[in-house]
Amino acid sequence: MNKRLEIIFSEIPACLSFADVGCDHGYIAKAVLDSGKCDDVVISDISAPSLNKAEKLLKRYIDCGKARAVVCDGLRLVPERNTVLISGMGGEEIIKILSEAPFKTERLILSPMKNQDKVRAYLLENGYGITKDYTFCDQRFYHLIIAEFGKNIEPYTAVELEFGRDNLKLRPTDFILYIKKELEKAETYKNKVVSKEDKELFEQRIKKLRGMINENQ
Repeated sequence: MNKRLEIIFSEIPACLSFADVGCDHGYIAKAVLDSGKCDDVVISDISAPSLNKAEKLLKRYIDCGKARAVVCDGLRLVPERNTVLISGMGGEEIIKILSEAPFKTERLILSPMKNQDKVRAYLLENGYGITKDYTFCDQRFYHLIIAEFGKNIEPYTAVELEFGRDNLKLRPTDFILYIKKELEKAETYKNKVVSKEDKELFEQRIKKLRGMINENQ
């Protein structure tokens, strides 16, 4: 597994039941089974041909009943699980999957490719408490959000929704590099926009990002 998958795998605890939604090649599900973290695993994907790759990788576990493959959209046909992983999708797609799910899982491990602020807001508005929330780098930047249903936490501020509470509290190196990258993008876009309103919006974002970098120095 690459660094990204290893980091995600490291955050999966021992659990009674597990689902990997949009499982791609099935590497994380296999690692969960190989490690003994769980012996009741479901892999799912909306595409049967895509799921077939993971089924081949997990064949011996499927044959002995420790893994099942389900072709479906999101969690619609997935049996109730107490731990669910959804990664490699946009935040709005993750929200759609969770909102249409037939059950509320105890623990969510989410890695949205974008709109992570919307994911955080959705979780907090729907009975979940975010227990871990950070950014890491593996050639590009990724965001990992771990949430537990019914977990009470302090309300998030607007800036925590945007950047993640753990990132702001702990200031890990990868997060600071992410902020610097976002600053570069904002400065580039500011020079391309025409309207005064858009320029002002980018100027506000640039000021905020520079302030976050300066706080770390």
